[in-house]
Amino acid sequence: MKKKLFKTACFLMAVCLLTGIFSLNAYAKKKSRSNYTIGIDAGHQKSGNYSKEPIGPGSSDKKYKVTGGTSGKYSGLPEYRLTLQVAKKLKKELESRGYKVVMTRTKHKVNISNSERAKKLNKKCDIAIRLHADGAAPSAHGASMQCSSKNNKYIGRLYSKCNRLSKDILNAYCKKTGMKNRGISYRDDLTGTNFSTIPVTLLEMGFMTNRSDDTYMAKSSNQKKMAKGIANGIDDYFGF
Repeated sequence: MKKKLFKTACFLMAVCLLTGIFSLNAYAKKKSRSNYTIGIDAGHQKSGNYSKEPIGPGSSDKKYKVTGGTSGKYSGLPEYRLTLQVAKKLKKELESRGYKVVMTRTKHKVNISNSERAKKLNKKCDIAIRLHADGAAPSAHGASMQCSSKNNKYIGRLYSKCNRLSKDILNAYCKKTGMKNRGISYRDDLTGTNFSTIPVTLLEMGFMTNRSDDTYMAKSSNQKKMAKGIANGIDDYFGF
């Protein structure tokens, strides 16, 4: 009887051990960066398209399809060039960590509306990062995020994920670059956000109207730091 009980106990222990191993393997596979695809939208383009499109699916409110953006007051660098420069470095950084990456554009001469950018990333990506730069009075400086609110009628169901993504990226970005953390603004009028069906956020990387921010962002070595900061935030979001 004792021998039979001992064999039964050994069998159950083996089953539990194997089950644990399989569970750990499944968890490890699930947590691999290679299982995630990151969408990057380099904001703006060389020539704006000032015809209008709905700000969200089925909306009667409309905005310009896409604008050319601002320019560096001190560097002379156009925003559409800056965003693509950082986007390309971010792509390289993310791929070096094992992520898959989809970009809305890889050149300046394109004509892709904000809704079209969102739809492209919706197809293959797990999250979307929209890269932009700010403009205001010369004294304004630092980085911020623009996130949909919990009351957003188009993407409100994803508010908690969008908000967490915004916080993780902003905190990591500012830590890496030393940029002032200006916090999160909640907006429901952003077409590229409202047409998203995945967690999405918009990073205002700094002010192109501020001497310190503008000259910092225009430097290639600093753009690499910016990309690493964003990638660190994405790692934080996914728990790596």
